[in-house]
Amino acid sequence: MEAIVLAGGLGTRLRSAVPDLPKCMAPINGTPFISYLIDHLQKEGVTHFIFSLGYKSATFLSVLEEKLPKHNYKVLIEQEPLGTGGAIKLACTNATQQDVIALNGDSLFKVNVKELMQFHKAKKSQCTLALKPMQNFERYGSVEIDEIQKIKSFKEKQFMASGCINGGVYAIDVASFLQKPLADKFSMEQDYLEKYTAEGNFYGFIQDGYFIDIGIPEDYAKAQIEFL
Repeated sequence: MEAIVLAGGLGTRLRSAVPDLPKCMAPINGTPFISYLIDHLQKEGVTHFIFSLGYKSATFLSVLEEKLPKHNYKVLIEQEPLGTGGAIKLACTNATQQDVIALNGDSLFKVNVKELMQFHKAKKSQCTLALKPMQNFERYGSVEIDEIQKIKSFKEKQFMASGCINGGVYAIDVASFLQKPLADKFSMEQDYLEKYTAEGNFYGFIQDGYFIDIGIPEDYAKAQIEFL
């Protein structure tokens, strides 16, 4: 299996806690966050990685060289921020598999990747989102699915007593994704998922695995405790 890891963000919300590093390189108990992410994906059967880097990309290189054999990964460097969608699009043009996993490098969602990919292929889905059930949340938007788990709609951030959020892990049919008339710079969420939900074949795969997004100082501090 092949995974695209988006690690080009500026990390402005985390700058007060980690001033000199990209979010994905923020140390958790002395180990860069992205190392935990790579470990999880390898345990799930991912053997090849495409890293989409941007801000301070040089800081990643020694970690990747230490973690992975050279033939097991490819590095793409964004010359300007491409947005989540633009970064995935660029990576998909370098993918070797028909279906790939794409995920945010600043969050860890312990999805069963094999089950996600099996579901994705069985549904002949263009894009399958790993959904995380949550209670009493307002930091994230929510995703509605129908009885066969096809995505119906996306709801804006608001307080929800319960619901499912987009966990930031996608199974993508590369060919159908690249066929869409997408710009080089765009948002995966707004310009692809929300725009094409009505006409697309998008599904949600619910997983209740461990989830953390270190994008804000409070959750970055929380990770220091939980990763022990």
